[in-house]
Amino acid sequence: QMTEESNRMGRKRKATEEIQDVNSAEIACKRPAPYSYQVESSGDSFVPISLEEAREGRASRPVRVYADGIFDLFHIGHMNALRQAKTVFPNVYLLVGVCSDKLTHTMKGFTVMNEKERYESLTHCRYVDEIVTDAPWVITPEFMEEHQIDFVAHDDLPYQSSNSNDIYKDIKAMGKFVATQRTEGISTSDLITRIVRNYDTYVRRNLRRGYSAKDLNVGYVKGKQYEMQNTVNQLREKIKDVEDRSKRFIQRVEGRSHEIWKRVEDTSSNLVQKWDEKSRELIGNFLKFFEHNGGWTQMWNDSREMMQGAFHSPPRSPLNILSFFDSDNDNDNDDEDEPNGIDISSNGNDGAIDAANEENLAISSSSN
Repeated sequence: QMTEESNRMGRKRKATEEIQDVNSAEIACKRPAPYSYQVESSGDSFVPISLEEAREGRASRPVRVYADGIFDLFHIGHMNALRQAKTVFPNVYLLVGVCSDKLTHTMKGFTVMNEKERYESLTHCRYVDEIVTDAPWVITPEFMEEHQIDFVAHDDLPYQSSNSNDIYKDIKAMGKFVATQRTEGISTSDLITRIVRNYDTYVRRNLRRGYSAKDLNVGYVKGKQYEMQNTVNQLREKIKDVEDRSKRFIQRVEGRSHEIWKRVEDTSSNLVQKWDEKSRELIGNFLKFFEHNGGWTQMWNDSREMMQGAFHSPPRSPLNILSFFDSDNDNDNDDEDEPNGIDISSNGNDGAIDAANEENLAISSSSN
């Protein structure tokens, strides 16, 4: 962990140093770069800086580097070239020359952006310190003296024109040329080629965005054809969107059904397990109920004892009935003082009681 932390801190320190190196180049990023006619001359005599002094950082002032171009459809290739020109020496003041429309159309061809748009694009590039408008096609010593240029930066490939195989040949011979590297795969010509190759696509794109066929210099029939193609493409996109949403829905349903089926399986398994446990318990209880000393035997014995008890118990004795009436006669004699009351305790009734008891004993014996 300590090694990883050390490596991380080392990478962070290196990145910070790189940022400081870029900042040390005095990048003009706080406000748009001014045009050359807006910059006041210092009035000092211009003394060119040698290549050795510029590379070693021994110059008493910023090295004035000049980079020129058309900068049509300002893109990352242009930015990389200007970045290299800005950082070619430790302390650089970068001037960027932009050719006018008239000169460019004569020497190179038609541009997509007009000169004002191309000028303004450069003013907002953070590497640029000053814009030189209406720049010459070929750089002369007089032009370098006028703008106090120390070095000219451009890629090292020969740049041909109608009058020369390489318009930077004289600058290279003077030892005032510093080379930059081109960015492969990107250029203004490449961008235009992409648009031309996919012309129909971009025409339909702009028609969808509200441009008319007249704005795009397209005939009526061709415009209707493009509109029809746009309608077909929109319908195709809607169908594709429906298909994609249907696929996602089916995938969600399949995932959900798998989850539900898993729950059903788990629930079924639990029910089967519980049923198995309960059935075993029920069978066990049933067998216990009919075993030798089980519940059925106990219930049968209890029932038999109850029945035997019912049949063997003697009926209510007449003596008790006579005693009940005797108690009532006593109460009547006490309350009414009648001399004709029955005296069941007399000796005359003892024979009747004994006869009743013998009859009850005879009935019990016959039942047994």
